[in-house]
Amino acid sequence: MFTPLLRHGDERGWLMELFRQDELHPAHYPQMAYVSETGPGVVRGPHEHVEQTDLFVFAGPGEFRLYLWDARSDSPTHGRYLAVELGEQRPCAVLVPPGVVHAYKNVGAKPGWVLNLPNRLYRGAGRRQAVDEIRHEDRPKSPYRVA
Repeated sequence: MFTPLLRHGDERGWLMELFRQDELHPAHYPQMAYVSETGPGVVRGPHEHVEQTDLFVFAGPGEFRLYLWDARSDSPTHGRYLAVELGEQRPCAVLVPPGVVHAYKNVGAKPGWVLNLPNRLYRGAGRRQAVDEIRHEDRPKSPYRVA
């Protein structure tokens, strides 16, 4: 699910709603939040989650290409691939469900920020569980490739 984000600005700067509880299914309510900085040309992923849904926010600074592969065998879009550019010029929140392999690349000329508000705690309560992540980036014969 892609949600375009509106930047409301005035002489003081701008404000942007990242998500609203009344527009999000309770199963996707965030349990934590983090921000990461990615340098120009750097790729994060591809990987997928077994249970976690990610709510990524690409709002700037920076420009990114988001890659999505639907690996869910029971999905009507199984096997489909999508690459889309998001970020400062096209701010968007993207809900990525379990089983959708995802990666993003900073395609801009400066470091960029990505926020994530996942519906699961990283490594569970107290960080005592295994990480819910299937990493594809280290597999030489992975079908999930970022150009």
